[in-house]
Amino acid sequence: MTDERHADGGITTERRGPLLLMGFDRPEKYNGLTPRMMRALGEAYTELENDDDLRVGILFGHGKHFTAGLDLPKWRTRMQNNENVGDGEKIDPFALDRSRRCSKPIITAVHGITYTAGIEVMLAGDIVVAADDCRFSQLEPKRGIMATGGATFRFVERGGWGNAMYHLLVVDEFDANEAHRCGLVQEVVPAGMQLERAIQLGEKIALLAPLAIQATKASARLYADQGEEACWSDFRAVQKRLANSEDAEEGVKSFIERREPVFKGK
Repeated sequence: MTDERHADGGITTERRGPLLLMGFDRPEKYNGLTPRMMRALGEAYTELENDDDLRVGILFGHGKHFTAGLDLPKWRTRMQNNENVGDGEKIDPFALDRSRRCSKPIITAVHGITYTAGIEVMLAGDIVVAADDCRFSQLEPKRGIMATGGATFRFVERGGWGNAMYHLLVVDEFDANEAHRCGLVQEVVPAGMQLERAIQLGEKIALLAPLAIQATKASARLYADQGEEACWSDFRAVQKRLANSEDAEEGVKSFIERREPVFKGK
């Protein structure tokens, strides 16, 4: 489906086989994120989560930029009143609510201006492909607020304390190579190639066993949230469930028959 054009923007969605492409669609305003757009993004993530035929999400921005971040005038009253945006039953694009995180891989393709909430939503996903024209900045302190979409801990998680404090406290603008050095992005490609490369990676992941891919993501997230002991104590039960799946049987069968496996997510 495609969100109809609206002054407050929208999110386009395109199903491409097992991939769901989700695009910020307010290019005339640098894809500045409005409450309407964030609600629509939550709906798109929920479609990805609930549809067994979809295996990987691809997030990108239409136009010359990924996003300039939140359109602050449209959010100020909500921030002052501590209001949530979106449906509490939908997947949380910032992945702050553990009960509403997407279990499937999300690859984000970023380009041009990628500020504030744009950084946070990309870090809430799993893999980031950045165009070499990217300009990043977590500039909330310049507006009298702090980042609350996950940057304060995901910068530390991905880049370490020193790198995180440098960019969060100096509030500088940095490029794709610096983001790659810090571990915030995984690949840097020529501008214009970022979405194509994200789709290529998504197609590779989509060929693998969906249950195993989702379990791998969940295990890594469990470690990040609760530490090593919680992670390894979960190993055996998860591996037993996976080993008894149809996909595991197909994996062994394809190995014996020397062919590529065809997984069904069962």
